Amino acid sequence: MFSFLDRWFHISARGSTIPREIIAGLTIFGAMAYIVAVNPMILSGAGLDRHDMVMTTIAGAIAGTLLMALWARLPIALAPAMSSNVLFAQIIVQQAHVRPSTAFTVVLMSGLCFTALSVSRVRQRIIQGFPPSIVLGIQIALGAFIARIGLTSGGIAAPGPEGLSFGSLSDPSVLLCLFGVLLCALLTVLRVPAGLLIGIIVLTALGLIIKDKHGPITHLPTHMMDWPHYPSQMFLPFDFHDFWNKIALLLPITLYFLISDFFDATATLMSVAQRAGLTHENGNNSLDHRAFASDGAASIIGAGLGTCTVSAYVESLAGVEAGGRTGLCALIVAVLFGLASFFWPIITAIPAIATAPVLILVGLSMLGALNQLPTEPAKGLPPMIMLLIAAITGNFMLSLTCGLLLYTGIALAQREFKRLTPIVLGLDAAFVFYMILQSHIGG
Repeated sequence: MFSFLDRWFHISARGSTIPREIIAGLTIFGAMAYIVAVNPMILSGAGLDRHDMVMTTIAGAIAGTLLMALWARLPIALAPAMSSNVLFAQIIVQQAHVRPSTAFTVVLMSGLCFTALSVSRVRQRIIQGFPPSIVLGIQIALGAFIARIGLTSGGIAAPGPEGLSFGSLSDPSVLLCLFGVLLCALLTVLRVPAGLLIGIIVLTALGLIIKDKHGPITHLPTHMMDWPHYPSQMFLPFDFHDFWNKIALLLPITLYFLISDFFDATATLMSVAQRAGLTHENGNNSLDHRAFASDGAASIIGAGLGTCTVSAYVESLAGVEAGGRTGLCALIVAVLFGLASFFWPIITAIPAIATAPVLILVGLSMLGALNQLPTEPAKGLPPMIMLLIAAITGNFMLSLTCGLLLYTGIALAQREFKRLTPIVLGLDAAFVFYMILQSHIGG
């Protein structure tokens, strides 16, 4: 069995081991298990049953992650995307007053276009067409974005009217999160196996005895298990008739879904491959059509199962930091999501402050790529502006848009027209269109 796993997933060839892949899978799941609780909570705002959404969330995560694990064989986990679930519930259903069945049709149409771009190799050409400075900017901007998520979810950075400020040191949860950052940093420096996973477990346990103004930081559920029951009424929950009747309203939202998910997921795939060292000799990442097709097909499957867009999760980078290099790591995540269908009440007890230090350290490790920053301003400014905007606003797509448009502006000013390839100009047009859509939909 071990020999078969090694050959199938190329474990030894990628410099990994089976135990290391298992630990990496556990780490990824620990970092993204929150989706089992958060996604149903958000989608329930669209009038959907919360328990039903727990089951569809898990089903979508299992299906998407298995595709990436067994076909693409990459250490990338997939689950319903946090950006699309908010758009689904708040914008499409609540603000536009569209029925959930019609909203699921929007997700499906976006997924079909997404998959068509993936299997036609257009997506691979787009990735290869990204300028090197923008590829670097994607990595460091994602690092800042992940670290920002960790800082805010752990309470270390608190949103206010003037932006982020340092959290209150009188808050026990903030102190526990700071302790978690120190603990995880020490475990990482000392190269303790499964150090990040140990940090999550320790902080969750300490949360049982440390209290904030709401009581214990870790809230245990009333029951540890719940027998899984997939809601059959959520299978293929589409209303094509209503979708076409409201096409004038829904077409811009569908395009917004497509562009946002396309570039968010593409950036995640690129960063994971780069961070895991899955590159060719020329330095380009080794992502192929299987990775893109798996990601695209997962978005269709997710809609068919009754959840929002299923996409690659940036928390996969936590598994890469733990040593994950192959699809076995993702397979472990899929198995754990399967177990979550029985034990989801106890899994949702993991508090945000337990995973926040992991995200902070993963983000900081990605910022290590700053040593590759070109000293020439023309090449160094675009990735730096991407880093700054991602860190301040928490909007990765905005940072990518500004970085690429700045790259184009500098090339025009220097009359280096050969840098303005059709891919670059096409990306500029896509991002400008995205920002116009965002100004209308977000407003």
